[in-house]
Amino acid sequence: MRLNFTTMQVDKQVIDQVNAVLKIGVVKADYQEKVEQTLKNYRKKAHVPGFRPGNVPAGLINKMYGKAVLAEEVQNMISEALYNYIKENKLSILGEPLPSENQSPIDFSTQENFDFSFDIALSPEIAFTLTKKDAIPYYTIKVTDDMINDQVKNLASRNGNYIQVEKSEDRDVVKGSLIEILADGKDGISVEDAVLMPAYIKNEEEKDKLIGLSMGDKVVFNPSVAYDNAEGEMASLLRVPKDVAKNVTSDFSFEVKEITRFKEGELSQELFDTVYGKDVVTTEEAFRTKVKESIENQFVPESDYRFMVDAKDVLLKKLKDVVFPVEALKRWVLATKKEQTPETIDADMPKMIEELKWHLMKEQIIKENDLAVTEEKLLETAKKVTRAQFSQYGMMNVPDDLLAGYAADMLKKEESRQTILDQAMSTVVATYLKGVVKLSNKLISMEDFNKLYA
Repeated sequence: MRLNFTTMQVDKQVIDQVNAVLKIGVVKADYQEKVEQTLKNYRKKAHVPGFRPGNVPAGLINKMYGKAVLAEEVQNMISEALYNYIKENKLSILGEPLPSENQSPIDFSTQENFDFSFDIALSPEIAFTLTKKDAIPYYTIKVTDDMINDQVKNLASRNGNYIQVEKSEDRDVVKGSLIEILADGKDGISVEDAVLMPAYIKNEEEKDKLIGLSMGDKVVFNPSVAYDNAEGEMASLLRVPKDVAKNVTSDFSFEVKEITRFKEGELSQELFDTVYGKDVVTTEEAFRTKVKESIENQFVPESDYRFMVDAKDVLLKKLKDVVFPVEALKRWVLATKKEQTPETIDADMPKMIEELKWHLMKEQIIKENDLAVTEEKLLETAKKVTRAQFSQYGMMNVPDDLLAGYAADMLKKEESRQTILDQAMSTVVATYLKGVVKLSNKLISMEDFNKLYA
């Protein structure tokens, strides 16, 4: 097939079913006007010693810039011709067009007409059918009582608070004044509102000194021994630079001024309302049921992802005889990924072909079944991702408008948008496949589920 751009000719030469060459002929009439106009603009702006701006001889401008301008204009025209031809002929290509290895040398100094050749790797045509004979496992992760208990405790903890207590225990926060004891009686390091947590003290003897203390009690405490001379922890406690802290070995007098203990939130209506919204659940049993449902929903993406992994293994067998332009793809990878070598490309190519097959299969499923990923679907997927992120922090009842705002911001960033698009495409395909193939449903423990990836 041939398309004309002015007098520019683009011809497609078929090599085989997955390789072709695009040949483009450029004659002087194609580029002359653009080159002359560009050189005129250069002449107006050029600063050349001995000439006023705008009065530099055209011949000198041509000598100085003519070759570069010609090369740039021709390259622009070639790129446009390639893009238009591929678009208008609806060619499905893999990678990008590459200059043919047998391309004749181009000399912009002496030639007026040019011939360019580009190798293109064509996407193979694939054909397959999906039926209930195609059995694919679908793993549902079992939600255990331990998972529910841990999540209930986690939610309660996040809605807890610190209370003052009379005697210190291992997990308490003990605040007070810390004063360095120096033998010569001089003033040493002093911290009025020092914070100590017995649980984080490494030396058992020093830790025991802080257990069972009451308000106003005094104890001799050695930070260097307590923290095994760890500079960071010493510097944080004493509020001095690390290079100072590492040399502090003195005992300190510590007077207790406050003891606080974290109290987990109670399983009350207030907690239920905070987590799931007012009066959505009103009993502990209903709360635990809701927690279980939330965990199950969090596991669905994991199950769907594994389903697509297994679907790929099963369904790609239908494309085992499909031919790909392997050598052309190797050239393209070598040209675009400088860190690659012929050896690494040879090693990676089988996996790359499998990924291409799977990508083409998913694209065809979407196209043939009108499953296009709409902006609405993208926003829905982004909201699910955002909701999952909030739920990790125990925020189950996030308002929809807030989710929508976060999701919209994610879609404005190109990298995160592409990630969301990939997830949405997989979700759409997974939903379609579940209704077409035979699902081999399996209830599995989290431990055994993780072993599937071992």
